Amino acid sequence: MAKIGRNDPCPCGSGQKYKRCCLDKQEANAETQVPRQKVTVKEEVAILQKAAVNKEETLKIIGVFIFLSTAGGDAWLLELTEQDALLVAKGGKKIKTEITENGETIEVNWSHSFKIINNNFVTTAYADKAVETYDGYPAATIKAAHRKIERNFSSQLLDSIHVDS
Repeated sequence: MAKIGRNDPCPCGSGQKYKRCCLDKQEANAETQVPRQKVTVKEEVAILQKAAVNKEETLKIIGVFIFLSTAGGDAWLLELTEQDALLVAKGGKKIKTEITENGETIEVNWSHSFKIINNNFVTTAYADKAVETYDGYPAATIKAAHRKIERNFSSQLLDSIHVDS
């Protein structure tokens, strides 16, 4: 495709010179378009585990996921629609995780479910049904993110996120 000169007629068909019509729009568009980086859950979990080892508090929300690490060295991957949780670090030590990703699906072997009860983060282990309450976790932020997801997405879309295996 030939390059459009500043003094050429604008390709939009306005009859004006390109420099007086669409050139500024094209340049502004090019400046604001930042290439999107592909985000993977595995990579985000690795970053999260590193923060937990360093005992750094972090909270990142990406889509329906929350990546949470605490000053105590705990780290969780949370899924907001089904309220599933995966403990990925405990007391500053990484925990091996089972996460499989491809271009279309993300498969996580969830270890817990979670709820926010009386402003506390509460988990129930799938393996033995043990219930644990964590003080000092950002429960209000997690609850607000959950409400935002429910407001912004239809129930049909949220239901379609999960595939029964």
